[in-house]
Amino acid sequence: MNLITEAFADTAQVATNAAPAQSTTQSLMSILPMIVLLVLFMYFMVIRPQSKRAKEHKNLVGNLQKGDEVITVAGVLGKIEKITDDFIVLNVAENTNITIQRGAVSNVVPRGTMKTV
Repeated sequence: MNLITEAFADTAQVATNAAPAQSTTQSLMSILPMIVLLVLFMYFMVIRPQSKRAKEHKNLVGNLQKGDEVITVAGVLGKIEKITDDFIVLNVAENTNITIQRGAVSNVVPRGTMKTV
């Protein structure tokens, strides 16, 4: 009978050592879906829209032409007089030109908008 009792003692000790490892695995598996949801949320709500807006702005700035009427990020309405690689010369009033960076253009408005203002 001593042999059987000792065998039970070993299995009891092994079972108590295995229980914490199993509970750690279970807790990790219960947190994993929340982590996946957080990553998906960040991608679809933050990263993707921001990269989409940046791509649209790059296309807008790349397609600017002389004669386009634009609004800058500061809210200045003007007509493009000259375009270089990095800068744009805007005519904002009669005999009044300003030079801005290309990236400072926020919107292109329909031609004739300056006449109505």
